[in-house]
Amino acid sequence: MSSPAAAAPIDALYREHRDWLQGWLRRRLGDGHTAADLTQDTFVRVITGGQAQAIREPRAYLTTLAQRVLYNFWRRRELEHAWLDALAAQPEELAPSPEAYALVREAIETLDRWLDGLPPKVREAFLLRQLEGLPHGEIAARMGVSITSVERYVKQAIVHLYTCPAQPDA
Repeated sequence: MSSPAAAAPIDALYREHRDWLQGWLRRRLGDGHTAADLTQDTFVRVITGGQAQAIREPRAYLTTLAQRVLYNFWRRRELEHAWLDALAAQPEELAPSPEAYALVREAIETLDRWLDGLPPKVREAFLLRQLEGLPHGEIAARMGVSITSVERYVKQAIVHLYTCPAQPDA
């Protein structure tokens, strides 16, 4: 935002709907602190989306954005839990050092930011193929799409990852 006039719609949207959105998230999470963080993340998406002036149904728009933020939060948390479970199952001598753990966590967060820009079906197909190792036929059956679509989705994700900057925005 470069001018106060351009920031006015976002400021009004924030003032009028922040408490409502935070309550909406709190009811789904059961945690006020995380709800506050995800409320901020949702408004960051409003700011970076650049379409605050064109929003006709603010609550519907914010709900859609917040659902995406919430989905990403749960997905990231699930990935972190899976990683911690895998670490806990390792014998102590095989467990990574704190430095290695920090590097892996940073790599996971970077990958998550890169995948965040993909359409949901593309992201899902890529993760099922790369993380779970499922064959294209099984992914197609699970997602209710053709094998050709799965192949296209996985290819789209790989091309996207190859074109991502080395250091994504935090």
